[in-house]
Amino acid sequence: MALLKRSKSSEKADSEGRMPLIEHLRELRTRLVLAILAVVVGTIVGFTLYDPIWALLSEPYCSLPNANELGSCFANRGVFAPFFVALKVAAIFGLVVSSPFWLYQVWAFVTPGLYRNERKYTISFLAIAVPLFAAGAALAYFVLDKGLALLLSFVPANSATLMEPTEYLDYALVMLIVFGVSFELPLLMVFLNLIGVLKQATVKKHRRMIIFAMFVFGAVATPGSDPIAMIALAVPMVALFGLAELIMYLRERRLPAGEDYSNLSDDEASELADEDRPFDQETSDPPTSGR
Repeated sequence: MALLKRSKSSEKADSEGRMPLIEHLRELRTRLVLAILAVVVGTIVGFTLYDPIWALLSEPYCSLPNANELGSCFANRGVFAPFFVALKVAAIFGLVVSSPFWLYQVWAFVTPGLYRNERKYTISFLAIAVPLFAAGAALAYFVLDKGLALLLSFVPANSATLMEPTEYLDYALVMLIVFGVSFELPLLMVFLNLIGVLKQATVKKHRRMIIFAMFVFGAVATPGSDPIAMIALAVPMVALFGLAELIMYLRERRLPAGEDYSNLSDDEASELADEDRPFDQETSDPPTSGR
């Protein structure tokens, strides 16, 4: 396929990953096509497994007593509604199943812009990121029924709630994504610390504000804004934040003396060894006279 062929000039990119703009666009096109193909294949597989997937997704809501007052959990509007529900369920399955592949395509596009010492963390962080996202999504799944039960408790005694499948899928999908992505933020903190962008002293200085912001984020990001989902999201985030800060602290303690400049003020110069500054050493030597 000509669309997926890499041009010869893209293979001539230098060791630092620099290439012309047109080559970046071609590389982006190739990565997008591969990622979309992976999602499409996963969606096709999702169609074949629609019944067990839908039973798993709908279990948190259908298990509630208030959801079966009319003999059925959901109500469809229109003849084409069941088809669109099946399409959305298959697309969700395809997006989740193919996530390792399209995440790799995103990373492969970004990696040439990183330094060599930053690329060595690729496998480790991808290996940790996928379980963290899965843990967040699993927690969201087990919290779904708790949050829905609280919201349904406000339904008057002489009325019943009619939930459309698409509306429920939107709610469940937002919960899964919000919890999964939130669990990745502490990993991002550690990565920024490893490449020298974020210091533990900076995190310690703003610790209270960060924890407060996590609870605010949990209240705003979770659909329905129920307190159960907010607490279920904020408490693990605070725990992972504390673990990430501990890792940053232990790492900076192991740095050799003279390499940690986190305690210096913005106007204070760091003390670098002479062997690390060959250019300055050459320029600082007094000029020799040719006379």
